[in-house]
Amino acid sequence: MKRTTKDKVAGLLFILPWIIGFLAFTLLPFAQTIQFSMSSVRFLADGISTSFVGIKNFTDVLMVDPDFKLQIPVFLKDMFFFVPMVLVFSIILSVLLNAKIRGRRMFRAVYFLPVVLMSGPVITNLVNMQATTLRGASSFFVYEFIAKHFPEALSMPILYIFDNVILFLWFSGVPILIFLSGLQKTDQSVYEAARVDGASAWQQFWKITMANIKPFIFLNAIYIIVEVSNSALNPFITLIKDSMFDGKQGFGFAAAATWIYFGMILLAVLAAWFLLGRGEKEPKGKPEKRRKKR
Repeated sequence: MKRTTKDKVAGLLFILPWIIGFLAFTLLPFAQTIQFSMSSVRFLADGISTSFVGIKNFTDVLMVDPDFKLQIPVFLKDMFFFVPMVLVFSIILSVLLNAKIRGRRMFRAVYFLPVVLMSGPVITNLVNMQATTLRGASSFFVYEFIAKHFPEALSMPILYIFDNVILFLWFSGVPILIFLSGLQKTDQSVYEAARVDGASAWQQFWKITMANIKPFIFLNAIYIIVEVSNSALNPFITLIKDSMFDGKQGFGFAAAATWIYFGMILLAVLAAWFLLGRGEKEPKGKPEKRRKKR
């Protein structure tokens, strides 16, 4: 068996439990959401009654209901600002936590702690208590100076960082671990050789560190997009949950909103693949076979 075939078989075996779980527990509900999205759904004493309405639920979500359209700018802001900033924070913190310092295991545990606490009710309560924002940030001299004197196109992303810096740290737990695994696989002799050749710390970071963790950046980008999109803080999740048993909207409306939202997430994932996931093109043609020397 060729090595490439072995790698494919090994990868298939790793995802086989997920495939079995999807076919056994998720495929039927997945198909039912398609049926519900094109039906008027009513819950009766003896079961569920559906009547086909075509694309009416989709048009209601996009054309009639104002709440869904109002949340689209929030989603775009999260994709364009929140996801890249979490990636940047994760890279910086993983490099710092990979350094040889005392108590680094304790620091790693502390930064991973938010992942344990990131369940829906906990994060919702933290937001209600304003524990996920930097209190008093708007009164800082730097914040006020940027808000008053910078152009809006430049000040908005900077102020967005000030307003959400705590959330960046909260969503950085798993990405930090993934980046750490990539950093620890890098042979230290490469850094030693670079220092001998006169490479500065900045050059080592860009030429060695970033080159080695490039595949992990794409992996973390996908993870963060999915995590942010399914977070309890996401307004789309609240809108879909509230509309499920609403008298005017109902289950069909919620199913259609779910599929539209899924399409938006899929577009974000494809954008991440286009920007980060495409590898270098391999040269065409088969490599020449080396002659074995006796």
